[in-house]
Amino acid sequence: MNKPANAFYAQSGGVTSVINASACGVIETVNKSSKINKVLCGKNGILGALNEELFDTSKEKKSEIAKLRQTPGGAFGSCRFKLQDPIKQKKEYLRLFEVFKAHNIEYFFYNGGGDSQDTTFKVSKMAKKLKLPLTCIGIPKTVDNDLPITDCSPGFGSVAKYVATSTLEAGLDVKSMSETSTKVFILEVMGRHAGWIAAASALASKNETDPPHIILMPEVPFVKKKFIDKVKQTVANEGFCVVVASEGTRYKNGMFLADSGLTDAFGHKQLGGVAPVLAQMISSIGLKNHWAVSDYLQRSARHISSKTDLDQAYAVGKKAVEFALSGKNAVMPVIRRLSDKPYKWKIESASLSKVANVEKTLPKSYISNDGFRVTNKGLNYLRPLIQGEPPITFKDGVPIIAKLKNILVNKKLSNY
Repeated sequence: MNKPANAFYAQSGGVTSVINASACGVIETVNKSSKINKVLCGKNGILGALNEELFDTSKEKKSEIAKLRQTPGGAFGSCRFKLQDPIKQKKEYLRLFEVFKAHNIEYFFYNGGGDSQDTTFKVSKMAKKLKLPLTCIGIPKTVDNDLPITDCSPGFGSVAKYVATSTLEAGLDVKSMSETSTKVFILEVMGRHAGWIAAASALASKNETDPPHIILMPEVPFVKKKFIDKVKQTVANEGFCVVVASEGTRYKNGMFLADSGLTDAFGHKQLGGVAPVLAQMISSIGLKNHWAVSDYLQRSARHISSKTDLDQAYAVGKKAVEFALSGKNAVMPVIRRLSDKPYKWKIESASLSKVANVEKTLPKSYISNDGFRVTNKGLNYLRPLIQGEPPITFKDGVPIIAKLKNILVNKKLSNY
């Protein structure tokens, strides 16, 4: 009797503090099923499939797989790699399918954001065209929270919690020293085209005079004079000013304040740091300031992850397998909000054709009239996503993480 087919799972794009929880959801669900043999994970995302570098998760201890829930980063390696248009370039797809056939892979799970789901969709279309037995399911992940249809993107709630907490704590620090030292603090957060992460800093505020005093989001065109006037007014009234800025803060003409002139592997502009640009503006009016870039810290801080986020990350991984086994194809699990108070949600499916390369930005109703703050409606959306503190075990004062063997299967094909 032939063994059931294997599944391929890979991580793509920027990682999060909970993407490994999705991997855990996939692997543990497959291991409980008799319909799929085992999960082979791509080393460094889709590149693992192209290079025939596949980790055999059946060689791992169940206890180490379980620890993926509290391990940030990408346990199998991620990548920023965009597959070519299948109409113009079939070579990559034919190689993928050659590798899948060689290793009896009939299930494809790709864990990533909009660009990654474009890859999942392209693979599904090509497999269908060639009449190959391949089920393709996307698994949502992005700290930017810009995937459409889903209420939120796994990875975002934890970044939101980190940024809100950091804004609260740094605000207290600056306030303490403002009489004789720093007057303005600038925190730069991720968000190229959508201001969700910056908006989440508003959760640190209990009233209008609390930090953050100014939030800069890509959805609101930056006007230098308006910004400087607001900084001056805030310092005059409160004695200090805390600014949280999206890396994608831009002028009305669409030019980023921090455009470095370079692009990444997905063709997106690489941004060179909006915080020092803003700091220069503030220094020019004689106010002492400090700035910080939360950078990788915001997306890897598993010690302060949101339990809601972690639960959702595991749930979409689990549901992806269940969708595949039920016959669904070319879909992605999405989170549907059922209520705000209490926050209730469920997992549904959405077609990859409606997800790939579509960005969800902050609604106008979430942004205050002056463009510097978040409305109550926006706060009501954001607040449930940062709730709960998931358990995490420590040893010698630092978190315990999964120690995977990551054993590669034997190659059966020539090098790509």
